[in-house]
Amino acid sequence: MNRSLMAAIATLLTALALSACAEPDKSPAQSLTTYKSATCGCCKVWVDHARDNGFDVVAKDVDDLNGVKKQHRIEPRYQSCHTSVSREGYVFEGHVPAKLIQRFLQNPPRGAYGLAVPGMPLGSPGMEVDDRFTPYQVMQLNEDGSSVVYAQIDAAGEQF
Repeated sequence: MNRSLMAAIATLLTALALSACAEPDKSPAQSLTTYKSATCGCCKVWVDHARDNGFDVVAKDVDDLNGVKKQHRIEPRYQSCHTSVSREGYVFEGHVPAKLIQRFLQNPPRGAYGLAVPGMPLGSPGMEVDDRFTPYQVMQLNEDGSSVVYAQIDAAGEQF
């Protein structure tokens, strides 16, 4: 084996060894502030779901949840039991699966300000009861007041 080939191999092995020792990616987790009632158990379970899926969640118990929803333009037809707000100001109302929040934040649709799961669908994250499940829609809330279906969840496994 000639010297230049041996030198190239040695350089490559050194580079591989250094990359193996490098610090893992420590990019900050996406953060959410979740406004909820102090007595709502499903909100606490949803916060755990978000944390388990990589979000840094600050949960804030508030007395005037309707005021929070009004401030963030969540119309009554889209409301649920808690409201989460990202660092960038996007709003996530109710039991939105964390994977859909991540997808939305990675590539926010033009003109959208958030997502909502109206009501409290049985089997959605935070609303699990045994193996019971009710299909539901995740609505995209748009700046112009309109909404469109962002995702249709027909089975519990589609949420994760």
